[in-house]
Amino acid sequence: MFILKNSNSISQVAQLRSPKFRQTGSNCTLSFWYYNYGHSVGAAEMQLFVDGLKQPTVLWRAYYNEGDQWLKAVIQLGRLPHPFQLSLDKISLGFYDGVSAIDDITFENCALPPPTLSCEGPNHFWCTDTKACIDISLVCDLVDNCGDGSDENNCNPDLQCNFENGLCNWEQDVEDDFDWIRIQGPTPTVNTGPLKDHTTGTARGHYLYMESSKPYQFQDKAVLLSPLFNPLVNGTCIFHFHYHMFGKQVYKLSVFQRTVSNIKGWLLWYKFGNQGNRWIRQTLYISSSKPFQILVKGTVGDGFTGDIGLDDTSFLGCTLYNGNLPTISTTTSGTSVPATLPMNNCTEKEFVCRASGHCIQVIQKCDFRPDCSDKSDESACVMEVCDFEDRNLCGWYQPALEEMSGNDSIHITNVFKWELGRGANIYPGQEKHCPLIDHTTYTEEGWYLFADSSNGEFGHTAEIATPAISLTGPKCKIVFWNHMNGSTIGSLEVLCKTGNRISKLWTQSGSQGPQWNRAEVFLGIRSNFQVVFRAKRGVSYMGDVAVDDITFEDCSPLLIPGRPCTSEEFTCANKYCIPKDNLCDFVNDCADNSDESSTI
Repeated sequence: MFILKNSNSISQVAQLRSPKFRQTGSNCTLSFWYYNYGHSVGAAEMQLFVDGLKQPTVLWRAYYNEGDQWLKAVIQLGRLPHPFQLSLDKISLGFYDGVSAIDDITFENCALPPPTLSCEGPNHFWCTDTKACIDISLVCDLVDNCGDGSDENNCNPDLQCNFENGLCNWEQDVEDDFDWIRIQGPTPTVNTGPLKDHTTGTARGHYLYMESSKPYQFQDKAVLLSPLFNPLVNGTCIFHFHYHMFGKQVYKLSVFQRTVSNIKGWLLWYKFGNQGNRWIRQTLYISSSKPFQILVKGTVGDGFTGDIGLDDTSFLGCTLYNGNLPTISTTTSGTSVPATLPMNNCTEKEFVCRASGHCIQVIQKCDFRPDCSDKSDESACVMEVCDFEDRNLCGWYQPALEEMSGNDSIHITNVFKWELGRGANIYPGQEKHCPLIDHTTYTEEGWYLFADSSNGEFGHTAEIATPAISLTGPKCKIVFWNHMNGSTIGSLEVLCKTGNRISKLWTQSGSQGPQWNRAEVFLGIRSNFQVVFRAKRGVSYMGDVAVDDITFEDCSPLLIPGRPCTSEEFTCANKYCIPKDNLCDFVNDCADNSDESSTI
C-alpha cells in the first residue's frame, strides 16, 4: 500500500485501519516493512484503539525522511484482553513531496496458549477456564498468560507492583542523585523511553522511568529500594521485573542485593546500552541467610536519549521482614572485620568465615567468588570494581611506601608515588599534564589514581599492587582507563608478580593525548599472584600518569557443576563443563588444558 496525494489542502490525513481483533496473548508482536522517503514526506504513526478507552495509544512513529530504503518495524503488543483496532496514520502538512508505503504486515505469537487434556508435573500450571498448560514460572508475574487471569489469582499483593496506584512497597533512595518518576504514555523525549506501560499495553497504564535529560549528568544515579525480606532458609526468592532500555544514549540498569543498610550491596545483574523499543522480562534467583533488600539502579548516559523504564515487579517465595537491616562501620579498606574469630574447627591451611566459623580452603580466599555467607573471604582482597569515588583504594596498596613508613604512607613527601587526585584540586598549569576530569563521573569532582611526577627524579618508579589473588578463571581479564598526556610522560606497565617472578603483561609509553583511553589485559587462569601497576617517571614534572575505573571481569574460577555435561558442552578431564565452541581456541578454558589437547 502506498500513499498517492494529488491535492494541496492543508493538513490532510490518510488512515489505514486494521480489522477488529478480540484479544491477544502475552507474547504478541506485530511487524511490518515501511518506506518513508522524500524532501517533505512528513511523519507517520501506528495507533491502537481499545474498546472502552477514549484516548488511542501511539505504538510506533516514523519521523520524516528515512532514506530510499525499506525498513522493518517491530511493535510489542503483548496481552490485550479487550477488543481493539490498529490505525496507520499519515499526516501531510500542505506540501507533500515523497513516497510513503507499507508492506508485509505480520502478527506473531498472538494466540492464547491452546487448551490441553492434562497438565502434570510440579513445573506446570493448569489454567482454570482456558485449560491451557503453562510453565510455573509464569504464575504471579503480573501478566495474564492463561487468558482467564487464573495464573494471577491468589498472589500476595504485598510482593507485587504494577505501579498503577503508586510505588506499592518500593521506596526512593535518599542517597542517590535523583528519583524514578511514575508516568503514563510516552516519556517527554522523542526516540527514547517507552510509549506505553507493560501492564495494560496502552497509554492509560502507569510505569516508572528514569529521566536522562538535563539537569541530570553522565553517571547520575536513581535508586529504588525494595521492602525488606526475611532470610531464605530452604530455598530461593524469585524476582521478576520488566525493563525498557531504548535510546542511542541509554547507559546502564543494575540490580543489587544487600544485607546491611548503609552499603550499596553486591551486584546481581546489569544491562548496558540500547536494547530496542520493547519491554523485556527478567528473572533473578535470590538466596540469603540474612534479612535482605533489593536495589534497582538506573544510571544516566552521556545524552538525553537515555530514558529507562521499569514495570511489573514481583517477588515469589519471599516473606516481608519487620525489623531493620544492621549498619556497618567501615575500616579504611572499606571492610569491617570483627577482632576475634568465631568458634571453629579449621586447620591452619583453612580460612575461617568471620560470621559463621565455617572453614573453606585457603585457595578460595581472594578468588573473586564469595564462599562465606558474609563474604569475609573476599573482604581483605582487591575489589572487583574500583572507581576511587569513596577515596578508597579498594585494597590496592604500595609495598615500597609501606616498607619506608611502617604503613603510614601519608607523611612521605618528595617521593614519586601513586596518590588519589581530582581536577578540582590541581594547580593552574597542571591541566596540561594532569586529568581535569575523572573517567567515572566526567567531572572535576571525580577521583582517580595518579603518579605525581612533581616528585622524584628521572627513571624513578612507583608501584601499586593488589593483595595476593589465589585463583582466577579462564576468561579473567583486567580492564582499566588510563590518562597519559604531557610532554615528558614516562611509561605505564601492568605486571604479574608470582613469588619472586615478575612478568610484563602490558606496557605503554609517551603521551597518548588529553583523554582517557581504555585498556584490556588478559589474565586467564593464574594462582597465588599479584597484579602491579608500575609508573616510570619521565625527565620532568610534565608527565603525570593516571588510571581510573579498574575492573576485574569474569575472574571467578570455574565451578564443577552438580550435573553431567550436556550435548552442547565438552566434559573436561577435571569434570568441568565448557561450551563446545571453546575447544581448540588456544585458551585453556578447562584449567587443565584438556580442551586444547592435540587428541581432539
